Amino acid sequence: MVGNLDMRGFIRYALALLVLFGMQPGWAADSAAGTDQAQRQQSQPLNNAPVWRDVRGGENAYQTTQVRGIETNVLVQSAGETWRQVRPLLAVGGGVILVFVLLGLYGYYRWRGSIGLHDKPAGRFIQRFSDIDRYVHWAMAISFVVLGITGLIITFGKYLLLPIIGYTLFSWIAILAKNLHNFVAPIFLVSVPAFIILFIRDNLPALHDMQWIVKFGGMLSKKGEHIPSGRFNAGEKALFWGLVCVFSVALCVSGAVLLFPNYEQGRYIMQVSNIVHLICALLAIAMSCFHIYLGTVGFKGAYDAMRTGYADETWAKEHHQIWYEEVKAGRARQHTVDQVPAEVRTQIEQTLRSA
Repeated sequence: MVGNLDMRGFIRYALALLVLFGMQPGWAADSAAGTDQAQRQQSQPLNNAPVWRDVRGGENAYQTTQVRGIETNVLVQSAGETWRQVRPLLAVGGGVILVFVLLGLYGYYRWRGSIGLHDKPAGRFIQRFSDIDRYVHWAMAISFVVLGITGLIITFGKYLLLPIIGYTLFSWIAILAKNLHNFVAPIFLVSVPAFIILFIRDNLPALHDMQWIVKFGGMLSKKGEHIPSGRFNAGEKALFWGLVCVFSVALCVSGAVLLFPNYEQGRYIMQVSNIVHLICALLAIAMSCFHIYLGTVGFKGAYDAMRTGYADETWAKEHHQIWYEEVKAGRARQHTVDQVPAEVRTQIEQTLRSA
């Protein structure tokens, strides 16, 4: 009994010293905070704003956490709710734009069909793209398509696929899409800057681009009027600067932030990156639909040029006359070729002669 009294006296003495030197234990601070809150409720009933400000800001003296890292002491982040509400609206808006683009291209194809040549193929060829040009282009293009498809599954899958195929199959598809998206992304991150370096020289604006813009390359003429252009016309240059240099670069930066969350970027940075990634991805997919259409069924011979690296001289003259004249005069980096593999020659001629 005497020992217990001595112990109690020691505790009281120790607490008195702590109070004397201004050192309050944690439970004492909590008690003081609770007292302040109780007093506030008497003067301002139901006013919990100061407490919630502390919870959101993570600066409360008696709010602690065992998890160390950026924002780990922020229990409630208000921007997270804003992100949660805004993201679906942006996704729906981008989805609507994408649908209208696809419908517009389908209607244009029904009206215009594939644009071919006015004259017969010359049977002489120009090396339009080098091997490195084609490898970098296809690395970027294929990775972009994989990322685009998997990104659409991640964004719209639970609304469009889940009700149709059910939870089990959709879970497998979603997991596959997520892993493909994560592991294909580095290929895109590397190929985009390489593509810009290779093609930026021929995509600089030129005075003759204005004529192409005014007449929209003759694409709205049923007769198929061709407007003289350089190696790339104004439409292709617009895709280069908008799709590649703006949206694709933004996708690379925002994607890297999301792909590597272990570099101490906070939740707010991740949320902003996610919104930027979503907007740029949907707009980039919409723009790429134009490029894919024109590079395949839109213009005969365009796909063969990128697949094989060669273009028929008649095709080059009708679609890129200024570049064709530069090649013939020896002022371009590309050049005419005397020998073309037989299978390449056959493929290009069959495409250009097809009805």
